Amino acid sequence: MPEISRRAFGGLVGGGAVTAVAATTTAAEAAQAPAERPFRARAKGPSGRRPNLLVILGDDLGWADLSSYGAPHIKTPNLDRLARQGVRFTDAYSGSATCSPTRFSLYTGRYPGRTKGGLAEPVANRTQGLDPNHPTLASLLGKAGYSTALIGKWHCGWLPDHSPTKSGWDEFFGNHGGVLEYFSKLGQLGDHDLYEGDAEYQDLRYYTTVLTERAVEYVSRDHDRPWLLNLNFTTPHWPWLAEGDEETGAEIAARIRAATSQAEVSSALNHYDGGSVAKYTEMVQSLDAAVGEVLAALRRSGQEEHTLVYFASDNGGERWSYLWPLSGEKFVLQEGGIRVPTIVRWRHRIDGGQVSHEPNFSPDWTATFLEVAGARPDPAYPLDGTSLAGYLLRGERLPERDLFWRVRANRALRRGKWKYYQDAAGKDHLYDLGADLREQADLAPDEPDLLAELKASWERTAAGLLPYPG
Repeated sequence: MPEISRRAFGGLVGGGAVTAVAATTTAAEAAQAPAERPFRARAKGPSGRRPNLLVILGDDLGWADLSSYGAPHIKTPNLDRLARQGVRFTDAYSGSATCSPTRFSLYTGRYPGRTKGGLAEPVANRTQGLDPNHPTLASLLGKAGYSTALIGKWHCGWLPDHSPTKSGWDEFFGNHGGVLEYFSKLGQLGDHDLYEGDAEYQDLRYYTTVLTERAVEYVSRDHDRPWLLNLNFTTPHWPWLAEGDEETGAEIAARIRAATSQAEVSSALNHYDGGSVAKYTEMVQSLDAAVGEVLAALRRSGQEEHTLVYFASDNGGERWSYLWPLSGEKFVLQEGGIRVPTIVRWRHRIDGGQVSHEPNFSPDWTATFLEVAGARPDPAYPLDGTSLAGYLLRGERLPERDLFWRVRANRALRRGKWKYYQDAAGKDHLYDLGADLREQADLAPDEPDLLAELKASWERTAAGLLPYPG
């Protein structure tokens, strides 16, 4: 730890509101930016030292909520710049359609249904969570010599049995649950949910600001080893609160304190009587500013060149998200529920200004991070993801494979341009995503053999997963 306190450090870096965009993009800069070109790996990339891994998640951020993904009313200059400096993926997916299962898939590199805790959609009580004995990205990297930290939303179980520090992360600062009120830090179970390690921590400022300060402090340290930082924002997840909305936050907190049931706590946090397109825009833009501050600190630290930065959302958007032209939203396996904005930058090895249309999903990135870090998966817990390192660094073709999803109400499988989808009523659908991104032209009657083949593949994979309880 540095000699000055973390709170003091926050003051030194302007620890109040995350309001100003750390590195703004002018209209002239945007106009002069070169057009994206199809991804191509460098002809001969230097190997050098193992990279730091900065893995950033937004929360319920929709696929088109960034201006670089098509939002006409939301300005995200920092994330747009990150995309220009790296690779923007158009066909990237979360591991599931809700928070917890996706986090299970990213932390373990496996389908959520491989573990009992991953069957919760999402984790909602103290009996559910990630088994501390299961290998994770953090525990495997730790064995390979990495320092590891998780800042922000965990949502894979509560104390006393579950926490990041029990699953391989050296440090944790954040919330255990899936949602909290941004100022009081009252959370999903109706109690205080901000922790440093396993101890409660008090800070009544806007949560995105607090997380940003902690991340800035972490990347600014004099590290003597490569590091992994999972930076999991809760923005723009409900309740619909931005910097300066303390009064509305206090009203929500009062309802939580007065609640006599879990349903009343959930009702307060769901904030169905609040929000707007304008408020949601403000929240997404504050997320962009926060990422900008962290990236600026990384640059000042001299570690930018050798840090692989990954940005994505944990699942599709909802309510106020801009998802056009996708159908569906969070909770369902239509494209709007699982296709997410995904950006990767590694200046030392990957050229910028590129776009990739290769389908991929959360477990693939776990495998990728392990490979580039020189860490090995545990053979007793084989990964379901395919490493993208060969594709990104050596120009190798990705093997033909299926992307698989299972939630209680839906099933889906993607192979190439084809997607098999079964809705909540049990009806099977087949879509050509290359021609029909909106999933409106159902080709199931026209391609019965292909539909049967994809359905059979889905069922073979599902047969190897744990059954849902009940």
